[in-house]
Amino acid sequence: MKKIRVLVVDDSSTMRGLIISNVAGSADIEVVGEAENPIVAREAIKRLDPDVLTLDIEMPEMNGLDFLEKIMRLRPMPVIVVSTLTQRGAEATIRALELGAVDCIEKPRPGNENSLAELAVRVRMAARAQVQQRVAPAAAQPVITPVAADNKVVAIGASTGGVEALMTILRSFPEDCPPTAIVQHMPPGFTESLAARLDRQCRPQIRIATEGAIMTRGIVYLAPGGNAHLEIHGRRQLCCSLLPAPRVNGHCPSVDVLFGSLARSAGPKAVGVILTGMGNDGASGLLDIRKAGGRTFAQDEQSSVIYGMPRAAAQAGAVQTTLPLERIAAEVLQAKIKTAA
Repeated sequence: MKKIRVLVVDDSSTMRGLIISNVAGSADIEVVGEAENPIVAREAIKRLDPDVLTLDIEMPEMNGLDFLEKIMRLRPMPVIVVSTLTQRGAEATIRALELGAVDCIEKPRPGNENSLAELAVRVRMAARAQVQQRVAPAAAQPVITPVAADNKVVAIGASTGGVEALMTILRSFPEDCPPTAIVQHMPPGFTESLAARLDRQCRPQIRIATEGAIMTRGIVYLAPGGNAHLEIHGRRQLCCSLLPAPRVNGHCPSVDVLFGSLARSAGPKAVGVILTGMGNDGASGLLDIRKAGGRTFAQDEQSSVIYGMPRAAAQAGAVQTTLPLERIAAEVLQAKIKTAA
Protein backbone atom coordinates (compact mmCIF):
# COMPACT_ATOMS: atom_id res chain seq x y z
CA MET A 1 0.00 0.00 0.00
CA LYS A 2 1.38 3.37 -1.03
CA LYS A 3 1.35 5.74 1.91
CA ILE A 4 0.31 9.38 1.74
CA ARG A 5 3.46 11.44 2.34
CA VAL A 6 2.87 14.50 4.54
CA LEU A 7 5.10 17.49 5.29
CA VAL A 8 4.16 19.50 8.40
CA VAL A 9 4.97 23.23 8.38
CA ASP A 10 4.49 25.26 11.58
CA ASP A 11 6.77 27.55 13.57
CA SER A 12 5.77 25.86 16.84
CA SER A 13 7.44 22.55 17.64
CA THR A 14 4.56 21.79 20.01
CA MET A 15 1.99 22.26 17.26
CA ARG A 16 4.04 20.19 14.82
CA GLY A 17 4.09 17.45 17.43
CA LEU A 18 0.30 17.62 17.86
CA ILE A 19 -0.26 17.43 14.12
CA ILE A 20 2.10 14.49 13.76
CA SER A 21 0.53 12.63 16.70
CA ASN A 22 -2.94 12.99 15.16
CA VAL A 23 -1.94 11.14 12.00
CA ALA A 24 0.73 8.83 13.45
CA GLY A 25 -1.67 5.97 14.03
CA SER A 26 -2.85 5.86 10.42
CA ALA A 27 -1.31 2.99 8.48
CA ASP A 28 -1.81 4.80 5.17
CA ILE A 29 -0.19 8.12 6.20
CA GLU A 30 3.50 8.84 6.71
CA VAL A 31 4.89 12.15 7.99
CA VAL A 32 8.06 12.46 5.94
CA GLY A 33 9.26 15.74 7.42
CA GLU A 34 8.59 18.90 9.33
CA ALA A 35 9.65 22.52 8.90
CA GLU A 36 9.53 25.55 11.18
CA ASN A 37 9.22 28.14 8.42
CA PRO A 38 8.67 28.44 4.66
CA ILE A 39 12.38 28.74 3.91
CA VAL A 40 13.06 25.32 5.42
CA ALA A 41 9.81 23.97 3.94
CA ARG A 42 10.80 25.00 0.43
CA GLU A 43 13.94 22.86 0.56
CA ALA A 44 12.04 20.01 2.23
CA ILE A 45 9.46 19.97 -0.58
CA LYS A 46 12.23 19.62 -3.16
CA ARG A 47 13.94 16.87 -1.18
CA LEU A 48 10.97 14.88 0.13
CA ASP A 49 8.33 15.34 -2.59
CA PRO A 50 5.32 15.17 -0.21
CA ASP A 51 1.78 14.40 -1.35
CA VAL A 52 0.12 16.77 1.15
CA LEU A 53 1.33 19.82 3.04
CA THR A 54 -0.12 21.05 6.34
CA LEU A 55 0.59 24.76 6.63
CA ASP A 56 0.44 27.38 9.35
CA ILE A 57 -0.12 30.72 7.60
CA GLU A 58 1.13 32.94 10.44
CA MET A 59 4.88 32.29 10.50
CA PRO A 60 8.22 34.13 10.58
CA GLU A 61 10.70 34.40 7.69
CA MET A 62 8.00 34.42 5.02
CA ASN A 63 4.26 35.10 5.22
CA GLY A 64 2.37 31.81 4.88
CA LEU A 65 0.06 33.30 2.24
CA ASP A 66 3.01 34.43 0.13
CA PHE A 67 4.49 30.95 0.46
CA LEU A 68 1.21 29.32 -0.52
CA GLU A 69 0.93 31.54 -3.58
CA LYS A 70 4.41 30.46 -4.68
CA ILE A 71 3.54 26.79 -4.12
CA MET A 72 0.41 27.06 -6.27
CA ARG A 73 2.34 28.78 -9.02
CA LEU A 74 5.54 26.73 -9.02
CA ARG A 75 4.71 23.34 -7.50
CA PRO A 76 0.94 22.94 -7.04
CA MET A 77 0.03 20.39 -4.38
CA PRO A 78 -2.76 19.76 -1.85
CA VAL A 79 -2.40 22.09 1.13
CA ILE A 80 -4.36 21.92 4.39
CA VAL A 81 -4.28 25.16 6.36
CA VAL A 82 -4.02 24.66 10.12
CA SER A 83 -5.14 27.99 11.51
CA THR A 84 -5.89 29.84 14.71
CA LEU A 85 -9.51 30.88 15.12
CA THR A 86 -8.87 34.58 15.56
CA GLN A 87 -10.24 37.28 13.30
CA ARG A 88 -6.84 37.65 11.65
CA GLY A 89 -6.36 33.88 11.43
CA ALA A 90 -9.84 33.27 9.99
CA GLU A 91 -9.45 36.01 7.37
CA ALA A 92 -6.05 34.65 6.34
CA THR A 93 -7.53 31.15 6.11
CA ILE A 94 -10.26 32.28 3.72
CA ARG A 95 -7.63 34.01 1.59
CA ALA A 96 -5.58 30.79 1.60
CA LEU A 97 -8.58 28.77 0.40
CA GLU A 98 -9.13 31.33 -2.32
CA LEU A 99 -5.49 30.94 -3.36
CA GLY A 100 -5.95 27.18 -3.76
CA ALA A 101 -5.54 25.49 -0.36
CA VAL A 102 -7.95 22.56 -0.42
CA ASP A 103 -9.02 22.51 3.22
CA CYS A 104 -8.71 24.21 6.59
CA ILE A 105 -8.77 22.97 10.15
CA GLU A 106 -8.67 24.89 13.41
CA LYS A 107 -5.76 24.69 15.82
CA PRO A 108 -6.70 23.33 19.25
CA ARG A 109 -7.95 25.94 21.74
CA PRO A 110 -9.87 25.95 25.02
CA GLY A 111 -13.33 24.63 24.26
CA ASN A 112 -12.18 22.85 21.10
CA GLU A 113 -9.20 20.84 22.23
CA ASN A 114 -9.96 17.99 19.79
CA SER A 115 -10.06 20.09 16.62
CA LEU A 116 -7.35 17.94 15.00
CA ALA A 117 -9.24 14.67 15.55
CA GLU A 118 -10.35 14.54 11.91
CA LEU A 119 -6.95 15.51 10.50
CA ALA A 120 -6.17 12.03 9.14
CA VAL A 121 -9.50 12.00 7.28
CA ARG A 122 -8.75 15.46 5.89
CA VAL A 123 -5.29 14.34 4.76
CA ARG A 124 -6.77 11.38 2.87
CA MET A 125 -9.31 13.69 1.25
CA ALA A 126 -6.66 16.26 0.33
CA ALA A 127 -4.46 13.58 -1.25
CA ARG A 128 -7.26 12.93 -3.76
CA ALA A 129 -7.64 16.60 -4.67
CA GLN A 130 -7.07 17.85 -8.20
CA VAL A 131 -4.89 20.92 -7.72
CA GLN A 132 -4.37 23.19 -10.70
CA GLN A 133 -1.28 25.29 -11.42
CA ARG A 134 -1.84 29.02 -11.18
CA VAL A 135 0.02 30.93 -13.85
CA ALA A 136 -1.66 34.31 -13.34
CA PRO A 137 -4.19 35.98 -11.04
CA ALA A 138 -7.77 35.00 -11.79
CA ALA A 139 -9.38 37.28 -14.35
CA ALA A 140 -12.27 39.48 -13.30
CA GLN A 141 -15.55 37.69 -13.80
CA PRO A 142 -18.10 39.29 -16.15
CA VAL A 143 -21.37 40.24 -14.51
CA ILE A 144 -24.27 38.21 -15.88
CA THR A 145 -27.65 39.73 -16.63
CA PRO A 146 -30.30 37.50 -15.08
CA VAL A 147 -33.63 36.61 -16.64
CA ALA A 148 -36.18 39.25 -15.71
CA ALA A 149 -37.50 38.73 -12.19
CA ASP A 150 -39.04 35.26 -12.38
CA ASN A 151 -39.13 34.47 -8.64
CA LYS A 152 -36.49 31.75 -8.88
CA VAL A 153 -34.65 30.93 -5.66
CA VAL A 154 -31.11 29.53 -5.81
CA ALA A 155 -29.42 27.12 -3.40
CA ILE A 156 -25.73 26.19 -3.68
CA GLY A 157 -23.86 23.42 -1.88
CA ALA A 158 -20.08 23.03 -1.75
CA SER A 159 -17.30 21.41 0.24
CA THR A 160 -13.60 20.87 -0.52
CA GLY A 161 -12.48 23.51 -3.04
CA GLY A 162 -15.76 25.34 -2.59
CA VAL A 163 -14.41 28.70 -1.46
CA GLU A 164 -12.65 29.31 -4.76
CA ALA A 165 -15.69 28.00 -6.66
CA LEU A 166 -18.08 30.27 -4.76
CA MET A 167 -15.81 33.27 -5.42
CA THR A 168 -15.93 32.53 -9.14
CA ILE A 169 -19.71 32.16 -9.26
CA LEU A 170 -20.72 35.03 -6.99
CA ARG A 171 -18.39 37.53 -8.64
CA SER A 172 -20.58 37.10 -11.73
CA PHE A 173 -23.83 37.64 -9.84
CA PRO A 174 -25.40 41.08 -10.36
CA GLU A 175 -26.55 43.37 -7.59
CA ASP A 176 -30.16 42.23 -8.07
CA CYS A 177 -29.45 38.48 -8.20
CA PRO A 178 -32.15 35.99 -7.21
CA PRO A 179 -32.29 35.26 -3.47
CA THR A 180 -29.59 32.66 -2.88
CA ALA A 181 -28.76 30.33 0.02
CA ILE A 182 -25.41 28.56 0.42
CA VAL A 183 -24.05 25.72 2.50
CA GLN A 184 -20.25 25.53 2.42
CA HIS A 185 -18.74 22.79 4.57
CA MET A 186 -16.31 24.64 6.83
CA PRO A 187 -15.25 24.53 10.50
CA PRO A 188 -17.37 26.71 12.79
CA GLY A 189 -15.98 30.21 13.17
CA PHE A 190 -14.64 30.61 9.64
CA THR A 191 -17.95 31.24 7.84
CA GLU A 192 -18.19 34.81 9.16
CA SER A 193 -14.86 35.67 7.53
CA LEU A 194 -15.95 33.95 4.32
CA ALA A 195 -19.16 35.98 4.20
CA ALA A 196 -17.24 39.21 4.85
CA ARG A 197 -14.72 38.49 2.10
CA LEU A 198 -17.42 37.56 -0.40
CA ASP A 199 -19.37 40.67 0.52
CA ARG A 200 -16.34 42.88 -0.19
CA GLN A 201 -15.68 41.27 -3.56
CA CYS A 202 -19.19 40.67 -4.95
CA ARG A 203 -22.04 42.95 -6.01
CA PRO A 204 -24.87 41.29 -4.07
CA GLN A 205 -24.97 41.54 -0.29
CA ILE A 206 -23.48 38.42 1.32
CA ARG A 207 -24.84 37.75 4.79
CA ILE A 208 -24.72 35.01 7.39
CA ALA A 209 -28.21 33.48 7.44
CA THR A 210 -30.21 34.26 10.56
CA GLU A 211 -33.44 32.82 11.95
CA GLY A 212 -36.43 34.35 10.18
CA ALA A 213 -34.46 36.30 7.57
CA ILE A 214 -36.68 36.93 4.53
CA MET A 215 -35.23 35.66 1.24
CA THR A 216 -34.77 38.84 -0.79
CA ARG A 217 -33.38 39.62 -4.26
CA GLY A 218 -29.84 40.90 -4.17
CA ILE A 219 -28.98 39.02 -0.97
CA VAL A 220 -26.97 35.81 -0.62
CA TYR A 221 -27.44 33.91 2.65
CA LEU A 222 -24.51 31.79 3.87
CA ALA A 223 -25.28 29.07 6.42
CA PRO A 224 -23.37 29.67 9.67
CA GLY A 225 -20.95 26.95 10.70
CA GLY A 226 -21.83 25.13 13.89
CA ASN A 227 -24.64 22.91 15.07
CA ALA A 228 -27.62 24.13 13.03
CA HIS A 229 -28.91 23.28 9.56
CA LEU A 230 -30.11 26.03 7.22
CA GLU A 231 -33.63 25.44 5.90
CA ILE A 232 -35.87 27.58 3.68
CA HIS A 233 -39.53 27.73 4.66
CA GLY A 234 -42.70 29.50 3.53
CA ARG A 235 -44.82 29.78 0.41
CA ARG A 236 -45.52 33.33 -0.69
CA GLN A 237 -42.62 34.64 1.40
CA LEU A 238 -39.61 32.39 1.86
CA CYS A 239 -37.60 32.71 5.07
CA CYS A 240 -34.42 31.24 6.51
CA SER A 241 -34.67 28.89 9.46
CA LEU A 242 -31.81 27.54 11.57
CA LEU A 243 -32.56 24.08 12.93
CA PRO A 244 -30.26 22.68 15.65
CA ALA A 245 -29.98 19.00 14.82
CA PRO A 246 -27.46 16.15 14.46
CA ARG A 247 -25.19 15.94 11.44
CA VAL A 248 -26.61 14.70 8.14
CA ASN A 249 -24.15 12.87 5.87
CA GLY A 250 -21.49 13.81 8.43
CA HIS A 251 -22.17 17.55 8.15
CA CYS A 252 -23.95 20.33 9.98
CA PRO A 253 -25.05 22.40 8.16
CA SER A 254 -25.92 19.89 5.44
CA VAL A 255 -26.48 20.57 1.75
CA ASP A 256 -29.16 17.86 1.65
CA VAL A 257 -31.18 19.62 4.35
CA LEU A 258 -31.00 22.97 2.51
CA PHE A 259 -31.91 21.50 -0.89
CA GLY A 260 -34.73 19.37 0.50
CA SER A 261 -36.32 22.30 2.30
CA LEU A 262 -36.13 24.49 -0.81
CA ALA A 263 -37.73 21.77 -2.92
CA ARG A 264 -40.65 21.61 -0.50
CA SER A 265 -41.05 25.38 -0.22
CA ALA A 266 -40.26 26.67 -3.72
CA GLY A 267 -41.11 23.69 -5.93
CA PRO A 268 -40.55 24.58 -9.59
CA LYS A 269 -39.04 27.95 -8.62
CA ALA A 270 -36.08 26.19 -6.96
CA VAL A 271 -32.66 26.11 -8.63
CA GLY A 272 -30.05 23.81 -7.06
CA VAL A 273 -26.30 23.86 -7.72
CA ILE A 274 -23.87 21.23 -6.41
CA LEU A 275 -20.18 22.10 -6.47
CA THR A 276 -16.83 20.46 -5.75
CA GLY A 277 -16.49 18.35 -2.61
CA MET A 278 -15.98 14.93 -1.07
CA GLY A 279 -18.85 12.59 -0.25
CA ASN A 280 -22.50 12.57 -1.24
CA ASP A 281 -24.04 15.44 0.74
CA GLY A 282 -26.56 17.21 -1.50
CA ALA A 283 -27.35 14.32 -3.85
CA SER A 284 -30.74 13.36 -2.44
CA GLY A 285 -31.75 16.98 -1.82
CA LEU A 286 -30.87 17.94 -5.38
CA LEU A 287 -32.99 15.04 -6.59
CA ASP A 288 -35.85 16.46 -4.49
CA ILE A 289 -35.49 19.77 -6.35
CA ARG A 290 -35.56 18.02 -9.71
CA LYS A 291 -38.62 15.97 -8.75
CA ALA A 292 -40.34 19.17 -7.60
CA GLY A 293 -39.91 20.63 -11.10
CA GLY A 294 -36.93 22.86 -10.32
CA ARG A 295 -33.67 23.21 -12.22
CA THR A 296 -30.50 21.39 -11.16
CA PHE A 297 -26.85 22.00 -12.04
CA ALA A 298 -23.52 20.40 -11.13
CA GLN A 299 -19.88 21.38 -11.54
CA ASP A 300 -17.99 19.16 -13.97
CA GLU A 301 -15.13 16.84 -13.07
CA GLN A 302 -12.43 18.82 -14.87
CA SER A 303 -13.02 22.01 -12.88
CA SER A 304 -13.74 20.34 -9.52
CA VAL A 305 -11.01 20.06 -6.89
CA ILE A 306 -12.76 16.85 -5.80
CA TYR A 307 -15.49 15.39 -8.00
CA GLY A 308 -17.30 13.61 -5.20
CA MET A 309 -20.51 15.48 -4.43
CA PRO A 310 -21.26 16.28 -8.10
CA ARG A 311 -20.61 12.65 -9.09
CA ALA A 312 -22.90 11.34 -6.33
CA ALA A 313 -25.64 13.72 -7.45
CA ALA A 314 -25.25 12.71 -11.09
CA GLN A 315 -25.33 9.01 -10.20
CA ALA A 316 -28.55 9.62 -8.24
CA GLY A 317 -30.19 11.10 -11.34
CA ALA A 318 -30.42 14.51 -9.68
CA VAL A 319 -28.44 16.57 -12.20
CA GLN A 320 -30.01 18.03 -15.33
CA THR A 321 -26.98 20.03 -16.50
CA THR A 322 -23.25 19.56 -15.81
CA LEU A 323 -21.02 22.55 -16.51
CA PRO A 324 -17.46 23.84 -16.07
CA LEU A 325 -17.23 26.26 -13.16
CA GLU A 326 -16.89 29.40 -15.26
CA ARG A 327 -20.23 28.75 -17.01
CA ILE A 328 -22.36 27.99 -13.98
CA ALA A 329 -23.30 31.56 -12.99
CA ALA A 330 -24.59 32.45 -16.47
CA GLU A 331 -26.60 29.25 -16.84
CA VAL A 332 -28.15 29.56 -13.38
CA LEU A 333 -29.06 33.22 -13.74
CA GLN A 334 -30.48 32.83 -17.24
CA ALA A 335 -32.26 29.53 -16.62
CA LYS A 336 -36.00 29.71 -17.20
CA ILE A 337 -38.12 28.09 -14.55
CA LYS A 338 -41.54 26.54 -14.81
CA THR A 339 -44.50 28.66 -13.89
CA ALA A 340 -46.59 27.04 -11.19
CA ALA A 341 -50.18 26.39 -12.21
